[in-house]
Amino acid sequence: MVMKYLDPKADLTFKKIFGNHPKRLISLLNALLPLSEEEQIHEIKYLPTELVPQLEGGKNTIVDVLCTDVRGRKFCVEMQMEWSDAFQQRVLFNASKLYVSQAKKGG
Repeated sequence: MVMKYLDPKADLTFKKIFGNHPKRLISLLNALLPLSEEEQIHEIKYLPTELVPQLEGGKNTIVDVLCTDVRGRKFCVEMQMEWSDAFQQRVLFNASKLYVSQAKKGG
């Protein structure tokens, strides 16, 4: 009997595995990111996955998983099965939105 498993790289499966299980996501981020011992992530809070533009007429985007840690760092976690120029542009766009959203006003 051959058992079939869901592919964790598929969008829906990825979101189910990491979008509702903080310990799994923390483990993934700590394993993949070049963080020192002091920078390791120990706790996260999930955020809405829709990135709303700060300026009128801007483009909304939806990411796979978005979270923040106790230091206030935001992590946008995306699963992509194949590299493409469009994906690269989307990553830069989403990273820019997160960076701008974390900037302090008036500073």
